[in-house]
Amino acid sequence: MICPYCSSNETKVVDKRDSETITKRRRECLKCSKRFNTKEDAEKAELRVVKKDGRREDFSPEKIRKGIMTACEKRPINTEIINKLVSDVEERMRKLGEKEIPTKAIGELVSEELKKLDNIAYIRFASVYRDFTDISDFKKEINQLSGTAAGDKK
Repeated sequence: MICPYCSSNETKVVDKRDSETITKRRRECLKCSKRFNTKEDAEKAELRVVKKDGRREDFSPEKIRKGIMTACEKRPINTEIINKLVSDVEERMRKLGEKEIPTKAIGELVSEELKKLDNIAYIRFASVYRDFTDISDFKKEINQLSGTAAGDKK
């Protein structure tokens, strides 16, 4: 490790702390005796998204966040909940162990989470994700939600 003060590459580790995902080290330069911190994080495998037309692009949590934010607009859902939902979806995608994930699978994961969170946001997201073409698509989805809700109340 190179000292940020004198650029010497002779340092020693004074203290080490591990958390779930990061290792923090307190280091001391053997040349100038100044101390500094370093963080070590496991590199995550790059995820690729396979679009409907077969194109591939890098996974972007920001695109998922934008879609969810649009679906949740004017709903009683704060940004922290949306950020957690995006993190949960990304984590579930990584657990699949695949390097390339079809947009359909991503849409299903987001839909599942939104359905648990807010029915209106779910319908909004589903209408775009599933490409609803007319009012009958909305009716069908709402009827399925209503049937689920009615079944839960029994």
